Amino acid sequence: MNLSDEQTLRQNALRIRMNMMEEFSANRGGHMGGSLDLAEMLAVVYTDFMRIDPAQPRKEDRDFMIFSKGHAGPALYAALAFRGFFGVERLRQLNKPSSELPGHCDRNHVPGVDATTGSLGQGLSIACGVALGAKIAHRDQRVFCVTGDGESAEGQIWEAAQFAAHNHLDNLIAFLDWNKKQIDGTNDEVMALGDAAAKYQAFGWNAQRVSGDDVLAIQQAVEKAVTSPDGHPTMIVLDTVKGGNISAIAHLENNHCIGLPDELKEQAVEELRAQAKQLHMEVKA
Repeated sequence: MNLSDEQTLRQNALRIRMNMMEEFSANRGGHMGGSLDLAEMLAVVYTDFMRIDPAQPRKEDRDFMIFSKGHAGPALYAALAFRGFFGVERLRQLNKPSSELPGHCDRNHVPGVDATTGSLGQGLSIACGVALGAKIAHRDQRVFCVTGDGESAEGQIWEAAQFAAHNHLDNLIAFLDWNKKQIDGTNDEVMALGDAAAKYQAFGWNAQRVSGDDVLAIQQAVEKAVTSPDGHPTMIVLDTVKGGNISAIAHLENNHCIGLPDELKEQAVEELRAQAKQLHMEVKA
């Protein structure tokens, strides 16, 4: 398997994060915190592992990506635009009236979105169903799923975890965005998650925690899951900072779903330009 180097992955993560800012700037806000922290994971998966064809978004034997935390739809849309499912200009339609780019993931309107989500806790069950269907049909098909730490308080998440282990769904690779915050406060204040990797291991999963901004650690974890199936589903806990590496947004006490005033936008854009310079990338003025 030919995998990308760190520089390429970091550049692609920045492109995806810039795509998100294109969305949020046009919408003057949105679900920023829990979207921006997923750029590195999306860069790794959509650069090196997703077997998809933008010209055939519903190709039967494609790999699936299911965002159980559906409010992070802007992150998925940004990755899909990066991979060429639609033009970057479409990102400016986020949440507009009659837009075909809804705030939450919508399979019926957005090419490349594999499941309509938004009611938290359901996406992992959907992913289990797709993964089991692929097994029954003897299709070499990977199913990726992104869950949130806040939604992990939903009982359905743990029912799905038990189901996946029982059915030996080693074609299921899930991520848990452990950014430690949710809409009403920190996880520890609202509902402490504890050691998520240990919990999934207890449920019969291969599970590990990696830094959410370490593209090589993420790449290594996914590579192990897709090249060495052993009868167990995989959970990769992403230790992230809500808001990602845009400090102007990450340092806000609440950045879950917020407006984007001009001053905050300018600060964020300046940070992204500085990062692009470090990565020897050219960006629009």
